[in-house]
Order: sequence, then structure tokens, then C-alpha cells
Amino acid sequence: MMGLLGTCPQARAEFPDRGIEVVVTFAPGGTPDVLARALAEGLQHNLKQPIVVVNRLGAGGAVGGAAVARAAPDGYTLLFSPALIVSVVPTLQPAAGFTASSFDPICQTFESQMALIVPAASPYHSVGELVAAARAEPGKLTWGHAGRGSIPHLAGLELAKASGISVVEVPYKGDAETIPALMSGQIDFAPITLSSVPEGRVRIIGVFAPMRNPALPDVATVKEQGFDVSPVSFGGLFGPKGLPQAVKDRLESACKAASESPRYADLARSLRLGANLYAPAATFAANLQQDIAAKAQLLSTLDTK
Repeated sequence: MMGLLGTCPQARAEFPDRGIEVVVTFAPGGTPDVLARALAEGLQHNLKQPIVVVNRLGAGGAVGGAAVARAAPDGYTLLFSPALIVSVVPTLQPAAGFTASSFDPICQTFESQMALIVPAASPYHSVGELVAAARAEPGKLTWGHAGRGSIPHLAGLELAKASGISVVEVPYKGDAETIPALMSGQIDFAPITLSSVPEGRVRIIGVFAPMRNPALPDVATVKEQGFDVSPVSFGGLFGPKGLPQAVKDRLESACKAASESPRYADLARSLRLGANLYAPAATFAANLQQDIAAKAQLLSTLDTK
């Protein structure tokens, strides 16, 4: 009886019984950070415990990813990240301290599309016109991206490969640096996360997506314009590998409620995200496996020196 009494208090403790930390590997104010904080509000309402969002930057996501991968798999340290944390970072940074199998997917909560943009005064009004100019003068046009291995970078590489063009690549530190470079004429075009595109200050000549974005019904996809390139960035909530099933189920249920809340849905629309927001853990895991395979093929073409 004494043994039973001694173990009852902890055995009956239900998850969660204290605050939860959600690590974001992007800077405050960026799309992942804004989404994470909106999701955290819903999680806190559902789980009845404080949810603290912590920005851990560095090494293209490797610092924050490693911190969560090393954390105890008890559900109190989570990661909110695009899929690239498992499909790109471990390949480009083998010493990152984690692999794709270091995390348990909990739920998918967003789909972020890329746009192909040119300066507002650019002579190019379609992807076809841009490609024709690049083909006419190989090596003349320049393009910028958000950093090596970023989804905009990979989108640009895919387009160059699919269209057979030779263009000069200029890497920057995120969309926030790429856009001013484009607007000042330092580069001719850029793939950019759609949610980062400044309204009315650049021209969107195509969207990298399987279908048109509801917020931009008049902008044709790159695929519609004859180039079968439609990389989509998606992501959501992860935990360290080995989460107890009961904990994972509780988090998944709370994540579903949070990502389907009016607050989160309205924010997603304002950021011009794709229509696919929530997906359960099993679907999220399957999507991640597909992304890992697709990115592996593309990353194999990069210079990894």
C-alpha cells in the first residue's frame, strides 16, 4: 500500500503540468515567428499552460534544431519550423547535431508558397519573357535568394534547370536583404517567400505552386507558364524523437484546435499562405518523407565544398 501511495501523485499527473517552450529558428517578426506566436496562443488556450516562444538563431536553423533534438522527449520543448529543418539542414550541415530522424512530427500547420519577382520597372512581365532574355544573353541576368539551401534558393535552381538558362546567382541573408537589392536594381529577379513580397513595390510574374494562390487569382503559376517547377515550403510543430504516444496525441489535438482557430486562419490568409494549413502527424510525416527525397535530389547538384 505504501508503495502504491508513494507513486500515485506522479502517476496521475497529466500532461502538461507546467509551461512549454516552443523554439523558432527564425528572427522575431518573420513569417515563421509570427505563425509560431499565433499558434502558441491557441496551444496555451487548449493546454491550459504557458507556452513560451523562444527564438534560437544561427547556422541556418541548426542551432535551434540541435537544441530541441537534444531536449528530453517529454513534450515540454518543441520546435516550430519549415520542413527544411529535416530535408535540407542535415544534408548541408552534417555536423549540425541532428538528422531527419531526430524529431517526432506532431502536426503540420502551414504551407508557404514562393513568388518570382522583378523590379516594378522591369521589362519582364512573365516567366517566359524572363527566360527568353536569359537564353538570349547567357550569364547576363542576375538573381538573388535568401541564402544557400533556402527554399527560394532551391526554387531558383529548379527554374534554371527546367528552363536551361545560365544566370548569375547572388546570395543574401534572407528575404529582408534580397528585396532591397532587387528594388535598387542590383539583381534582375528573385524567388521570394510570397508572404514577404512588398505590396505594389515589385512585380510578381509567377507563383511557384501547383495552383494559383487565392490571394492572387490573376497571377499565373510558373507551371502554368510552361515550367514545371512548384516547390512549396510547409512546416509545423515537432518534438524530440521518442515522445510518449499519450503526450504526442495530446499535443496533436491541441495543435489541430490552434491551427483551425479563426485567429490563426485569418493570419494565414493575411500572409497569403497556401490553402493547406493543418495536417495530422501521420500526414505531416509522409509529407516530410516526400520532401526529404525531393530535396536530396536537388541538393546533390549543389557545390558542397
